Amino acid sequence: QVRLVESGGGLVQAGVSVRLSCVFSGGTFSRYAMGWFRQAPGKEREFVAAISRTGDMTDYPDSVRGRFTIARDDAKNTVHLQINSLKPEDTAVYYCAAIAATIATIASHYDYWGQGTQVTVSS
Repeated sequence: QVRLVESGGGLVQAGVSVRLSCVFSGGTFSRYAMGWFRQAPGKEREFVAAISRTGDMTDYPDSVRGRFTIARDDAKNTVHLQINSLKPEDTAVYYCAAIAATIATIASHYDYWGQGTQVTVSS
């Protein structure tokens, strides 16, 4: 059974950077595209980044493009999300997800989810 464990969240000040990590286990990492989503209190889960199985394709919504960067390290079965110039509106629980497909941006299409890591940005 695939398991995803996120880390790297916490309380940070606006303007700084943070790198979230997600460790994949229980399957063949290279067979899965990976995605990051976030959910703020009272809001729906929102897509923020995806990377293909081979790492040659990435996708971001316009709202975070240029500040968020997704990368995968197949040697460590890990996917990272770098967030630069953090804003208070980035405050949310960030979730890692895996899908046995080329790449995906829709949450309901993903097969496996982590428990999430909280990022709180103070102004």
